[in-house]
Amino acid sequence: MAKKSLRKGIFITFEGGEGCGKTTQSKLLYDYLMKRGYACVYTREPGGTAAGELIRQVLLHSKDTHITDLAELFLFEASRAQIVEEVIIPALKDKRIVICDRFNDATFSYQGYGGKVALGAIKSLDDIATLGLKPDLTILLDIDTLTGLERARSKGTDRMEKKDVAYHKRVRSGYLKLAAKEPKRIKVVKVRGAISQTQDIVRREVEVVIRKYKRAG
Repeated sequence: MAKKSLRKGIFITFEGGEGCGKTTQSKLLYDYLMKRGYACVYTREPGGTAAGELIRQVLLHSKDTHITDLAELFLFEASRAQIVEEVIIPALKDKRIVICDRFNDATFSYQGYGGKVALGAIKSLDDIATLGLKPDLTILLDIDTLTGLERARSKGTDRMEKKDVAYHKRVRSGYLKLAAKEPKRIKVVKVRGAISQTQDIVRREVEVVIRKYKRAG
């Protein structure tokens, strides 16, 4: 299949609480777009770079280690600064579609609304880490908190998944507040029915954005 070209790179992020299926849905989208002839890059947060993967281990898999919400914020932003400069910006300059499993909306929702770190402090640090970069489209996969946690914990738990239900309910509420503030960028997709049904909705939202930047011909 001939490669399809874009007028600019497109940055798509996937967000949502634990067990929402964002990793599955983002990978399905990546495979779909690659098969259609688009040049894509798939990555994740925290991680996506050698330094970021080391930070991921600390954040998610440090057993019996207490990490404060503020310390989490700095670690996530350190990983983000690395991936923005090393992976995302170069790919966007090359007019690729970048699909990222979590980005900065997660920090506002988890460390901000969930961990109660001041949103203003997060924004100040995040603006530095992202160099002002914002996604063109964010897919927010919304699922009932208890249902999502049950799904996630059935596969084992990391540090974030072990946090109490009240924390995760604040995270979900935070995500929905962010979506209400930026409805043109953040598209809420309710997780219900088969994986393929959710993916169909995701693809429709993505196609709207691609049409804006697709080259004619």
